[in-house]
Amino acid sequence: MVDRILSALGKCGIEDYQIVMTDEESAELFFIKKELDMQRLKEVRTANVSIFRVFEEGDQRFRGVASLQVQESLTQPEMEKMFADAYYAAGFVKNKYYDLYKGKAAGMPESEEPFGDKSLAEIAQGFAQALFAEDRYEEVFINSAEIFARRSTVHILNSHGVDVSYKKSRVQGEFVVQCIDGQDVETYQDFSYNGWNTDALREKTRDAIELTRARAKAKTAPAAGEYRLILSGGYVNELLSYYVTRANSSVIYQKYSSFTVGCDVQGEEVEKDRINLTMKANVPFSDEGIPMEDRELIKDGKLQMIHGGNRFAQYLGIEPTGGYNGYKVDAGNISLEQMKKQPYLEVVNFSDFQMNGFTGHFGGEIRLAFLYDGTTVTPVTGGSVNGNIFEAQKSFVFSKEMQVEKDFEGPKAVAMDGVCVAGV
Repeated sequence: MVDRILSALGKCGIEDYQIVMTDEESAELFFIKKELDMQRLKEVRTANVSIFRVFEEGDQRFRGVASLQVQESLTQPEMEKMFADAYYAAGFVKNKYYDLYKGKAAGMPESEEPFGDKSLAEIAQGFAQALFAEDRYEEVFINSAEIFARRSTVHILNSHGVDVSYKKSRVQGEFVVQCIDGQDVETYQDFSYNGWNTDALREKTRDAIELTRARAKAKTAPAAGEYRLILSGGYVNELLSYYVTRANSSVIYQKYSSFTVGCDVQGEEVEKDRINLTMKANVPFSDEGIPMEDRELIKDGKLQMIHGGNRFAQYLGIEPTGGYNGYKVDAGNISLEQMKKQPYLEVVNFSDFQMNGFTGHFGGEIRLAFLYDGTTVTPVTGGSVNGNIFEAQKSFVFSKEMQVEKDFEGPKAVAMDGVCVAGV
């Protein structure tokens, strides 16, 4: 298919382009309760083509771009017309001029298969067994689940010498836990792993079952006020993604972020834990073919670099690092048990938790939280968290227990002081 695309681009006189070809195999399982309702094997090929056009208006020079997905079923004349239309459309996109990334041809890098020699069907079945291993109660159970084991081969090439490939495997899925003891409630969970993390999925399922049981018993909202807030699980990832967003070259160039190399991203009034964050190269090349490697982003609260793709790196006059999907944050020094010796409000399930990387505001509606007043732990529901990271980051305390999921490795929980909660 690459040859057909290159031929069509040549026929249209298009000199600047980028092609990302992805061949993906998947094994998919769909469950209703513990019964396998459907299974299927799929093979999908996708071709994403970006067409660039350089043009001038007055004394200004621009590089426009139009991106499209090409289907194998297209005839050659249809493909040529699609590319010609895209080239025309790119003439209306007035991006400040930049050079396309110049790379070279490279063979498939050697890498260890994270799932060993198991077939995709075996991988999916292995994670299904882990998922249902903790599902052993009548009053609270998994009422539906989906599991996808995927293996992809990615080929990236452009008109400036880039020609690289790599392979990647991943397991993703989601499940819903239902409790019929007391209120009839459901909680939704999703998961994503780059390796054989069946123990992590089993722990996630166990926690989801217990929090759903607690949600069925929770009836009152916490009183309005300020709390020592604890966030855990995926909400830690969401919260700390603020720093990754603010350190991105596109955000900095457009002046949505004032981060500069060497600046203190936590401010100068930090009372407790400092942040240490490393960007993780989960694939050997970015979508532009830029070689990827692990890079230290924040050390003891200070920014070590700016990350991002080719275009905005050129605008800023810095090295392009490629677009990262994953990162790691170092653990803290205290255990979850120690963290919970003081009064707290631990929110374990939001309706929709959001972290605004531009304003610093975070929060969401509380579906389930545990309120500890110094004597008793009470499950509560309702109300909402309304915090701002500029204040909260001064009192961050990270757990020494870690979690690994969704391209994130970091503390299992983070505590912070004086977070506003709208309650009763």
